[in-house]
Amino acid sequence: MAQEFVTAQIKGDKVVVFLKPSCPYCVLAKDVLSKYSFKSGHLDFIDISARDNMAAIQDYFQRVTGARTVPRVFIGEECIGGGSDVEELDRSGKLKGMLQKIGALQ
Repeated sequence: MAQEFVTAQIKGDKVVVFLKPSCPYCVLAKDVLSKYSFKSGHLDFIDISARDNMAAIQDYFQRVTGARTVPRVFIGEECIGGGSDVEELDRSGKLKGMLQKIGALQ
């Protein structure tokens, strides 16, 4: 069920951030992404902290991304990492290009 939930969320050309609101790296990822003007429906934040299957979701992240931690940030079906990774991609200028490539920006 966790796999089906995650794969259903990351379908299409959008950015999906799986997070826990109290996590400082999740806040960092949200702050970095908030600098960009996304088209409607191209950015989703999904709080997994209140989900019954939170542990299973994180176990699935471990299997497919190599890390169980949040945030897990996906551009399309590709995981680009967590908060520090998003921050580094932004600093290097690569993040904007990745977002433009999928047509997520206004």
